[in-house]
Amino acid sequence: MASVPYPFTAVVGMDDMRLSLVLNAVSPAIGGVLVRGEKGTAKSTVVRGLTALLPALDVVPGCRFSCAPGSPDPDCPDGPHEPGPGTARPTRLVELPVGASEDRLVGALDIERALSEGVKAFEPGLLAAAHRGILYVDEVNLLHDHLVDLLLDAAAMGASYVEREGVSVRHAARFLLVGTMNPEEGELRPQLLDRFGLTVEVAASREPEQRVEVVRRRLAYDEDPAGFAARWTAEEGGLRERIAAARALLPSVRLGDGALRQIAATCAAFEVDGMRADIVMARTATALAAWADRTDVTSDDVRQAALLALPHRRRRNPFDAPGLDEDKLDQTLEESRDAEGDDDPDPGPGDGGPGGGPDGGGGVPPQGGPAEAGPAQGGTAQGGTDGPAEAPAGAPAAGAPEQAAAPAAEPFRTKALSVPGLGEGAQGRRSRARTDHGRTTGARRPRGALTKLHLAATVQAAAPHQRARGRSGPGLVVRRDDLRQAVREGREGNLVLFAVDASGSMAARKRMGAVKGAVLSLLLDAYQRRDKVGLVTFRGSEAELALPPTSSVDAAAARLERLPTGGRTPLAAGLLRAHEVLRVERLRDPARRPLLVVVTDGRATGGPEPLRLAARAAGLHAAEGTASVVVDCESGPVRLGLAAELARSLGGAAVTLDELRADAIAGLVRDVRGDARGAGRAA
Repeated sequence: MASVPYPFTAVVGMDDMRLSLVLNAVSPAIGGVLVRGEKGTAKSTVVRGLTALLPALDVVPGCRFSCAPGSPDPDCPDGPHEPGPGTARPTRLVELPVGASEDRLVGALDIERALSEGVKAFEPGLLAAAHRGILYVDEVNLLHDHLVDLLLDAAAMGASYVEREGVSVRHAARFLLVGTMNPEEGELRPQLLDRFGLTVEVAASREPEQRVEVVRRRLAYDEDPAGFAARWTAEEGGLRERIAAARALLPSVRLGDGALRQIAATCAAFEVDGMRADIVMARTATALAAWADRTDVTSDDVRQAALLALPHRRRRNPFDAPGLDEDKLDQTLEESRDAEGDDDPDPGPGDGGPGGGPDGGGGVPPQGGPAEAGPAQGGTAQGGTDGPAEAPAGAPAAGAPEQAAAPAAEPFRTKALSVPGLGEGAQGRRSRARTDHGRTTGARRPRGALTKLHLAATVQAAAPHQRARGRSGPGLVVRRDDLRQAVREGREGNLVLFAVDASGSMAARKRMGAVKGAVLSLLLDAYQRRDKVGLVTFRGSEAELALPPTSSVDAAAARLERLPTGGRTPLAAGLLRAHEVLRVERLRDPARRPLLVVVTDGRATGGPEPLRLAARAAGLHAAEGTASVVVDCESGPVRLGLAAELARSLGGAAVTLDELRADAIAGLVRDVRGDARGAGRAA
């Protein structure tokens, strides 16, 4: 990897992403940027280029926590520091890898030395390194939940706390949070989304000339990074000076009552939760004015601030499309101006919001870009959450009549379905598992570094040896062999594979809308429980993998929404295809346990002995111990009970569409377990 970063000013297009990053450099109180976009759009390259534009920091010499020499942190673990001259160093960009451990993020406390020697030995983590700099989280949507919680706490409090069995360390952790993500790989939790001040969508340019320029510049950079960067020295210097000037002007910018009313009216019109959106919009509009070298906030500043600060805050569930209705935004701003009177200052020439600078492109030079750079996105969502372009799921099988795709019914809250036993998969919220976090259920000898001490078990192990160790009075001599690691139980995320019957028997009774609504409800539940999901459909004479297992539940919802129906019911083919998908996934991720959800009325048709073949295919899943549930879609006064028979063959349980609702029987929740003795139904 080249040591010379790609110049920020050499980026082609991506104006909104660059503007958002620059605004945060001008006003770090905005709260960071989340960059959403398809893979290969140079999101990481642009973020790294920003670091070179930020001013150097004065730090206390030798302080591992980057204390400011003029006002050092009184609680600094390396302190106390006396105010005095400091040492200048560049602003840091600290990258948080997806697979980072908790100790790597917050730091590691040597519990053995703390217990045996009383020494508070602390090795700082990435949060300490990022203090007064940039914390960059690539693929932030793939972070484990417990790391996300720690990140949220530090971002909210401006400090990080490490506590282990009564020994605690606190240090300052104020940083610019920048995250990038590919929406195809799953969405973020709403709690984390709201922590990012601004969000932008990026995509690769579809303009041939722009793509040519991107490739030309990238090839030139790869051939001679230092020489390429030198050609952009003047532009980099100019932008660096402009950021410094905007920072100096920022305290003088006036946010008038008219602009505040427009901000409040906009947030109310788009029904965003809480007050953070209003505050972020106000700070962003103020930074936009300073960036345009103005001391008054205009309506254009408010409009641009809304486009950057609100799209990710108005989503209610993962199936809502991100972004803002710009016509509604313009109407809201106009109505607010008419109702209260436009007391904004008259914008002068060239003051049209973010284009107020001499370059016009949001104040950032419009030239440049690494190989994957894309065009400006206007701060609003441009799709891209449905995965790569594919033929619609459920394309008609040979000779099968096709009916129009039925719209899905409104999703509802479903009962909790879980995999029996105790797993060890990725942290989530569905099934019981051994995890690093959760309630303590036992103790064991540590395997490697001790991270979670079981104090009672450690004392119990050390107590019988005190006389042999020369201890006769109060106190306890603890040695390494006495230490015990706490065994904890929490929840894991699973792979929920849906096998959906799209045959004519499902559509003839006009039940497909209700069926889709039920599956959407289960998908929403999977999103909340941090599962991966996959979708197999079967109709006509074959089964199809409509969506390979992914963390993007909204991609699964999109495939389901346009699923057509018609033809016979190749139930055996659907089960065999699901079996193959699960076989491959077990090889890829053995720790993630699957839950098979078959949505059908059980009426297998087509070919010789279709019911017997379906039972044999179900037996393959039962033999491997796959947890399964059949959502029984049969309706009408006469019912054959075929779905319940299928559930018994799978070694799982059956539940009707009505029983799937969480409020069908108040408070009753059951794990999905094989139960061949009962009627095959899970209440």
